[in-house]
Amino acid sequence: MNRILRNIVLWVLFGAGLVVCGLTAFILQSDVELATETILFGAYAFGIISLLAVVFSVVVMGAINDPKSLLKLLGGIAAIAAVVFIAWFLAPGTQPIGYLGDPVSEGTLKLTDTFLNLTYFLLGGTAVALIANFIIGLTRK
Repeated sequence: MNRILRNIVLWVLFGAGLVVCGLTAFILQSDVELATETILFGAYAFGIISLLAVVFSVVVMGAINDPKSLLKLLGGIAAIAAVVFIAWFLAPGTQPIGYLGDPVSEGTLKLTDTFLNLTYFLLGGTAVALIANFIIGLTRK
């Protein structure tokens, strides 16, 4: 059942990707800005569909197989929320130095800085995980 559902979701995402690519190629002939917006909204849709598929598979299948696993899931969600809150708290949300374009709202700047902080955190976490894995691999041999 889980495998069939996964394949259905993958085929839906593949089909949606083909539709977005077709629309973009068709629109690109007349309006580049609209084509860019189509690509961005397609990416948003892919992200939302993927997120919903993961949440559904983890929550529903986890609840069916092992109800106690939902406590671990809540702990993971709390940890992710804490990291996002820290990234948001550290984000200055100020205009970039030397920026001469149209003014950007503070909310947009805060959100952009938050995403940059999350990227830095994930990059640092990946580096620590790689180094730790290397050290653990050396000590086990």
